[in-house]
Amino acid sequence: MSTQAQNQIQQAIEAQKNRQFYAAYPENPKAYAEDANAKGLETFQKHLNTDFSGLAENPHSSRVGEEVSPYMMVGLGVQYPYYEAEDLVAYARNAWSAWKHTPVEKRAEILVQSLNNVSERFFEIAYATMHTTGQSFVMSFQASGPHANDRAMEVLSLAYQELTRFTRSVDWVKPMGKFDLQIKKDFNPIPRGISLVIGCSTFPTWNTVPGLYASLIAGNPVIVKPHPKSILPIAIVLEEIQKALTAAGLPANVVQMAPDTLSSPITKKLAEHSDVKLIDYTGGSAFGDVIEAMPGKITFTEKAGVNSIILDSVNDAQAVFGNIAFSACLYSGQMCTAPQNIFVPEAGIATAEGHLSFDEVVAGISNAVKGLVENPKMGPYTLGAIQNDLTVSRVDEAKKHTTVALDSIPVPHPEFPDARMKSPVVMVTDAANAGVWKHECFGPAVFVIKTANSAESLKLAAASAAELGAITCLCYTTQDSFKAEVAEAMNAAFTPVSFNFTGAAFVNQHAAFSDFHVSGGNPSGNAGFTTPEYVNRRFVWVGNRYA
Repeated sequence: MSTQAQNQIQQAIEAQKNRQFYAAYPENPKAYAEDANAKGLETFQKHLNTDFSGLAENPHSSRVGEEVSPYMMVGLGVQYPYYEAEDLVAYARNAWSAWKHTPVEKRAEILVQSLNNVSERFFEIAYATMHTTGQSFVMSFQASGPHANDRAMEVLSLAYQELTRFTRSVDWVKPMGKFDLQIKKDFNPIPRGISLVIGCSTFPTWNTVPGLYASLIAGNPVIVKPHPKSILPIAIVLEEIQKALTAAGLPANVVQMAPDTLSSPITKKLAEHSDVKLIDYTGGSAFGDVIEAMPGKITFTEKAGVNSIILDSVNDAQAVFGNIAFSACLYSGQMCTAPQNIFVPEAGIATAEGHLSFDEVVAGISNAVKGLVENPKMGPYTLGAIQNDLTVSRVDEAKKHTTVALDSIPVPHPEFPDARMKSPVVMVTDAANAGVWKHECFGPAVFVIKTANSAESLKLAAASAAELGAITCLCYTTQDSFKAEVAEAMNAAFTPVSFNFTGAAFVNQHAAFSDFHVSGGNPSGNAGFTTPEYVNRRFVWVGNRYA
């Protein structure tokens, strides 16, 4: 392995051990070349209305592509080669032998190089993400660029540790008295087989690269099935992986992309194929449950969850309301970590400035949301655009069964007059109205739920996490005893808790090398970024003995 790759991996390993802040790739766009933004935009624009040609192409009969910019509300016009499921599996099978026999150190070097190459295209990827997902430019840059690369480096370095944990060969000697028993032994991490990574529409690289790089470093060939509406960002990443592979004399088909359309999906056919042994999935729970139930597959899923905020007592009410508002508005709530249900006692909450009634809490949250979205320098760039029409209709349906404290506010975008923008709707309901709040309402919506007291708030939040899944939980309390109760109850439902976040700390955000993303212990998903189990299940240690 090159010295540079070795150093990068070692730095990542140390960061995982101490869990301190570490960024392998800077998140600030200003840390990159002065002309990188302009070049990235220009390159992105060259992709529009063309056939994407960056990937190695195998024989195919047609091309597909139906991505639409949520900002411009027009199709991108990018077309990708379409392959039948059986052909993709055959190409992967043919490429596997060369990849699995490549030493782990060489695999690591190739993959680190691919990430470094991707970092030179962060701005291009940012515009591709912005105009497929609706994320703001800054979020698109960070999430699909450095943050995604950091997650990939995190999983790559963790897997490298596991793949090199044991000696690869030993002359084993057992003293037997008058003689020694001598046996030569070798120990080999054997990859499990073809890996399928199923991407989502809202975070096409951040959610895809952990499973992609985990399977690759373990020696498995990978087929990436992106969401039909968000292909271009991950296509650019795969292009750089293929370039690194071919530069090392390895087949490009170690990694392939499997684009399809909403009307003619091939995901299930790929997932059910007997040669596909590993499946990574991000998306809705209904199909996620199908994936998890498939016989003979090892699955790593991130599905839907219902994230809660428990409001018990606060020091600075305005700081709390502002923090909640930002968390709810970020990318218009189109994040798996976004808060949805805010549990508030009917008697209200205690603050350092005095008691606030339930209605005053609702008003405080609503006013904070309103103030943010109506700020022309904040609103459009915090919200982003709505990726899918169904997101809007889902929220509209919920409004019919609640009291609307704050309806969606028109938020014009200064650069894109046709952008599909929606601010969060703040809805009020009772705990008994579980049919409304006790399921995921993905998108710009929060429910303020009136409970008997904080004990009931905790009970409902914990039960919801255990039954429906949760990825995050935010709690505000000035009472250490209640803080301990919340941690105990939510952790028992395998849900992490963030306490008393104000300022620049937001519940939505999980940091690579420090925060685990999805615990894998509740219905929101069966795997998490990034624990040893996430990588160890992708290969098997096998030992041979020679007399």
